[in-house]
Amino acid sequence: MESQHEIKMWTPTTIILLLIMASGAAILIYRLMAGLGAVTNLNDRFPWGIWIGLDVLGGVAMAAGGFLIAGAVYILNMKKYKPIVRAAILNAFFGYLLAATAITLDGGLPWRIWHPIVMWQIHSVMWVVAIHVVLYTSTLATESSPMFFEKLKMEKAAKFIHKIIVPVVLFGVLLSILHQSSLGAVFLIVPGKLSSFWYSTKIPVFFLASAVMMGLSMVSFETILSVRAFKHTPDMGILSGLARGTLIAIFIYFMMKLWLLAKGPGLSAPFNGTMEANMYLLEMSIGVIIPLLLLLIKSMRENINSIFLVNILVISGVLLNRVNVSIFGVYRQASARGDSYFPSWMEIVVTLAFISIAIFGFKVAAKYLRVFPETEKMIR
Repeated sequence: MESQHEIKMWTPTTIILLLIMASGAAILIYRLMAGLGAVTNLNDRFPWGIWIGLDVLGGVAMAAGGFLIAGAVYILNMKKYKPIVRAAILNAFFGYLLAATAITLDGGLPWRIWHPIVMWQIHSVMWVVAIHVVLYTSTLATESSPMFFEKLKMEKAAKFIHKIIVPVVLFGVLLSILHQSSLGAVFLIVPGKLSSFWYSTKIPVFFLASAVMMGLSMVSFETILSVRAFKHTPDMGILSGLARGTLIAIFIYFMMKLWLLAKGPGLSAPFNGTMEANMYLLEMSIGVIIPLLLLLIKSMRENINSIFLVNILVISGVLLNRVNVSIFGVYRQASARGDSYFPSWMEIVVTLAFISIAIFGFKVAAKYLRVFPETEKMIR
């Protein structure tokens, strides 16, 4: 079996990723020079687009696997998941770095991004989101640091992190729970703008519950990709366990969504034919109902191809949820004022560049760092 240090770097896929990253970098330099209006189709009445809806809200949800797996291994002592804990934390770290970058570039004055660190506005939910990004990104950097210390042969530093890893992970779990929910809390300030399909005073809880779904599916997804790309032997115990966790998370989320429908627009509202209803049905079908039906079948939870399909569906569904909340859910109210939004090609390229950075970064880490130490032991 091929070891992680024998991963081929200069493949056609890598070259494509680098080209996309270079294009995104050029656009971002232009954005910094010419402003948001020159690069995006945003305006004062529609100030948030896919850089927030996908890159930030979606990216942070995808990073939820970091706190879930780290908490399971280091706090709950679920050793079965130890082989994937480093990969989960590393991907979460990449996710938060890219989300922080997207927030910076989406701000009108990006060079003031450091202001929340020293100018506290404790009554502002936006400040809460900002300070959570700073703190949790720092925590993820600490959790990921042993891989870098090992590469640099800084054994004492690596041992020190191992000694304090439990309180660090506990702090990270608390931060991540607060941050995932606080992203939903941002939308509490738009009750008259956000469609009743998504608006609720409990929207922070909905954001947290869907992030758990996404986090578990993302960890499983990247584990299967690693198995196939790096020629590792799949551990079906880990994948089946993640599938069972995803099933429980989806069921809880589904019940919550039914409760919201019953309390709000009504159980028949998704079938009224409006744009919001159609987007809601698409989101729920892809990300909740179909995955739930598939995972209820035991054989599906024990088949790597079925699990992979479910992962793709859940990830797509939660990403669509974030886009629905940030764009489609407020579109009718904005269009009534004569406003509209569709992402420019440059916004799309930058988003693809962020995704490419995450993929390329993980590949580099897998080649040069001990992301899968248990696999190395098996090889030897």
